[in-house]
Amino acid sequence: MKKTGILLLTILLAFVAYTLLSTGFFRKITSSNNRAIVAKIPLRGAEDIVISPDETFALISATDRGTYPPQKMAQGGLYYLSLKDTAYTPIRLTSSLDFDFAPHGIDLLPLNDSTYQILAINHIGKQHSIEKFILSQQKLTHVASLRHSTMVQPNDLVQISANAFYFTNDHGYTAGTMKLIEEYSGLALSNVIYADETSYREVASGIAYANGIAFDRQRKLVFVASPRHFSVTVYQYQQGGDLIPIEDVDCGTGVDNLTLDKQGKIWIGAHPNLLRFSAYAQGKYKTAPSEIITLDYREKGNYKVESIWVDTGNNMSGSTVAIPFSGGILTGNVMDNHFLILEE
Repeated sequence: MKKTGILLLTILLAFVAYTLLSTGFFRKITSSNNRAIVAKIPLRGAEDIVISPDETFALISATDRGTYPPQKMAQGGLYYLSLKDTAYTPIRLTSSLDFDFAPHGIDLLPLNDSTYQILAINHIGKQHSIEKFILSQQKLTHVASLRHSTMVQPNDLVQISANAFYFTNDHGYTAGTMKLIEEYSGLALSNVIYADETSYREVASGIAYANGIAFDRQRKLVFVASPRHFSVTVYQYQQGGDLIPIEDVDCGTGVDNLTLDKQGKIWIGAHPNLLRFSAYAQGKYKTAPSEIITLDYREKGNYKVESIWVDTGNNMSGSTVAIPFSGGILTGNVMDNHFLILEE
């Protein structure tokens, strides 16, 4: 029994050490604010942001969360932000919806020069859906609510065409002891689902907390963020939606949403200390560190990861997304009461 006790204690200590090391607990976070703050925009929980190809406007997914994951029904909306007006005033587009709406990941697909298809993941209680909208001239029209059993815990999505898209499930288990074990041990149980007009099917698995997803149309590459493993997995897109894994890119931080710029570089909002972020999201701390990195991926084994902005949480906590545009860098977060525009 003594040997058994020593063995169990050794396993426990090894587990604790692995958890601390793999979540960035020992990383010393110091602010590297070499970019001035252009604007601080009062909007709570601006978790995901997309911009139009011509950079005239941004669309923001914001939900007023007391804690994350929400302990009760949270309310939110989609907001239009003109990038040509330096007043940067968000305009809510979803005030007239006749159903509860708490958006998470979103994506924008141009249908023509002035019309866009919008998909938004919606969490209401334990129910999940993907809401489809058409945006034209600052008018948002709801088209359909998509629901399917594969929506276990959807986090982010990206449109391949008007009728096909990918979405990530960030958990394999959604409640109870197994969810905690999955999170703290870094079990790779989440996945990517491909959906089109005919079916929903799993096309990638074995991911620890699958989060942000992006599609490089020029090179036919799909990128999926794993904040729990501090990595981005690169896949080769196949006609029909299948994904062939190429490699995992170590990013050294808890990568969240992924956004491609016009040069094909990926901009990423990230959490450099996941345990501190988790405590902050549960309301145990007032702040959590933020980081913005870029991933310049050229080919297998040929890439560059660069940290371009780090904040201890004094200016913004829990960063989730970063997008460059001609006027600066848009940055979003999980539950702060504001988000930032940094100088370019």
